[in-house]
Amino acid sequence: MNLPIAFLQMNEIMWIAVIILVLFGGSRIPSLMRSLGRGAGEFQKGIDEGKKLMDKAKQDALDSDTRTES
Repeated sequence: MNLPIAFLQMNEIMWIAVIILVLFGGSRIPSLMRSLGRGAGEFQKGIDEGKKLMDKAKQDALDSDTRTES
């Protein structure tokens, strides 16, 4: 389920930012964002690796079908 952030208005985004600032403090936010960025990067690497494995499996299946028909 993909929820776009467009449904949030500016004042709601500001309240969320204030709550995050209160919960984590100003000094921890940069490290929190850095960790979030690293996690997103690792997630993207995992997706790319999965796509490569799927393409390789598909190609192997096509190759085995071609050898079987020959």
